[in-house]
Amino acid sequence: MIYLRQMIMICYALAFVAYSNGESVPDFNRDIAPLIAKRCLECHNERDLKGDINLTTETGFTKGTKNGRLALELVSKGEMPPKLKGLSQKLPDNEIRLLTAWVEAGAAWPSGRVLDFYEATSDVRAGRDWWSLQPVNRPAVPRLAKHPIDAFVRAKLKERSLTPAKRADRRMLARRAYFDMTGLPPSPGEMEQFLADTAPDAWPRLIDRLLASPRYGERWARYWLDLVRFAETDGYERDKLKANIWRYRDWVINALNDDMPYTRFVAEQLAGDEINNRTEQSVIATGMIRAGTWNDEPNDPADYLYTRLEDMVHTTTSAFLGLTVKCARCHDHKFDPILQSDYYRIASFFWAGPIGQANQGGPTKEQLGFDVYGWTDLSAMPKPIRLLQQGERHKPGAEIAPGFLSAVAALDKPLIPPPTDSKTTHRRLQFARWITDAKNPLTARVLVNRVWQHHFGQGLVRTPNNFGFKSDPPTHPQLLDWLAAEFMQPTVDDGPAWTIKRLHKLIMISETYQQASVHANEAEYAEIDFTNRNWWKFPRRRLDSESLRDAMLQVSGQLNLKMGGPSFYPRMTREALEGLSRKSGDGQESGANDRARRSVYMMTKRSRLLPLMTTFDFRDSTVSCGQRDVTTVAPKALALLNNQFVHAQSEALAKRLAKWTSDPAEQVRLAWNLAFNRFPSQSELGQALEHLRLQQAHFFPQQSQTNLEYIPQNPASLKGLELWMRADTGFQKDDRIV
Repeated sequence: MIYLRQMIMICYALAFVAYSNGESVPDFNRDIAPLIAKRCLECHNERDLKGDINLTTETGFTKGTKNGRLALELVSKGEMPPKLKGLSQKLPDNEIRLLTAWVEAGAAWPSGRVLDFYEATSDVRAGRDWWSLQPVNRPAVPRLAKHPIDAFVRAKLKERSLTPAKRADRRMLARRAYFDMTGLPPSPGEMEQFLADTAPDAWPRLIDRLLASPRYGERWARYWLDLVRFAETDGYERDKLKANIWRYRDWVINALNDDMPYTRFVAEQLAGDEINNRTEQSVIATGMIRAGTWNDEPNDPADYLYTRLEDMVHTTTSAFLGLTVKCARCHDHKFDPILQSDYYRIASFFWAGPIGQANQGGPTKEQLGFDVYGWTDLSAMPKPIRLLQQGERHKPGAEIAPGFLSAVAALDKPLIPPPTDSKTTHRRLQFARWITDAKNPLTARVLVNRVWQHHFGQGLVRTPNNFGFKSDPPTHPQLLDWLAAEFMQPTVDDGPAWTIKRLHKLIMISETYQQASVHANEAEYAEIDFTNRNWWKFPRRRLDSESLRDAMLQVSGQLNLKMGGPSFYPRMTREALEGLSRKSGDGQESGANDRARRSVYMMTKRSRLLPLMTTFDFRDSTVSCGQRDVTTVAPKALALLNNQFVHAQSEALAKRLAKWTSDPAEQVRLAWNLAFNRFPSQSELGQALEHLRLQQAHFFPQQSQTNLEYIPQNPASLKGLELWMRADTGFQKDDRIV
């Protein structure tokens, strides 16, 4: 003990010498408060008094630590913080020196200063100093490339001694751009048009054409519909149809095609009935709130109201803010600086009192085309919501006034009362304005990360719906902030603010986007950065379920490009219908022409999704989905071999080729060009012709000529399936078409 005390005194002396040689005493607010909040308040706060010690106040600190000397003794011995899973949590030497100097100088604590549990990030939770909660500041662009995106990426590559891949060839770039922006491959004519354009601005002009295409909105609307858990039925056993909810889907498509500013895009979906000069379309946009599941016969209707509120809070905060606010329904968030009261402050924006059919305020049944239950404001002054202890309705706590997230202190302001003649609270409109305020640190970061993710397969933050403590940290934090700042306040070309199409082009004209998907030093670089977090090459990406189905229809010549209107019902096999509840009705299978429409217009019935789509990782429509799973499973290959839809498109392609030419070699070349936007190599051509010869010899020995026109109509026959088998092999193995 004597030796230990001597060592502590030596530490005091060293600290005193250090700070008397030109260094000032540590500042409490800058140095000490964050340290105590980070290292001590997890166990010693006003609610969790382990050891009967509260370190949030001067009185508690002085009493519990003997004015800091007991704390220093325990910290120096490594006894505090306590071991975690048997591992020492001893403070770093620099933090011990700070505490020692502060205590030795008298442990001055500013009068009335109370430490906040969420003041600083600890090893087990985020504080209000968490990176995603800090203001978006435009960083200086490194002088390593002409394009800012390339400059930031190359700065990281330079740190790891990596170099970017060479530029992809023009065929690959065009195919990449078409699938990215439209979800469809380019036609042979479109490809040849681009290849023939040798002007220096050919690539930017191609991007402009794709952004102007109505196919763009159909493609990118699908991503947004995933985020807002869109489906056209209620779910549960009855899974009743949400009549006319397809109008919301069409609104999203049109809004994206029109390049609606993101601020307006958010406002119309949350409060299209409360904005100035509201229109029928802006009211339809509020269908986002109604797009989730709905139990039409809950065991406890009053309790179910809070379940619906949770769905609205979760969808809104996940989609727009990238936070898991719903975790605070029952208690303060375990990992993020989100209080339970914050959850109910946000829930108040959607609070309308007891469940019942809304008769006043908000969009009407005639405007939306479907019944409105529970989420519209019944009056301008609904009863206040109460905080529920443990999230249980039967344990109501204090009344909670509407408000915003306390973690975003810069925007924590009181709500403005609604106009005197208003039939709604105008709370949702104020919530939308808070979300899209340029001072909100989350909104722009989350949006630009989503756009980056859908171009590159992964975001700069690889947990797109979670920017909290459990998130994956940004691979390029400065690039993320630069993109967010540029999105809100353009400087590169002085274009419009908050517009997504401009963001697309900004990303796509970068050399980072135009890289090849293979690298000359592939094996070496994979050892250094196996997951390509530094973007030293363009990542290979699989087609999602919609693009796969739509591409088959286009290549076979069957695609119907009709836009908008009621959804079509796909053909379902008897096996797929087995075991489903009949209470909701099955819906009539649409005609062949309608069934050939794009997948975004397919009826999304929660209890009866098309097996081909789910096999290829179609998302769960019950919750917000920021990123779909990408699986490698045998049923995918089996579906491409055996699915009736695939067989039908194979047959249609075979007939299409046979109409163009009777020459087998030319038929193969045309098939390759349609499916892959390139022609087969001599080796591939030889293999394909040999495959056709063997198949004909086996199935049609009476025919002397190898020609696709001889493939019969019998469903049990070949039906040109060999072409799709070759296509599947190409998609999996041939880098030139990735």
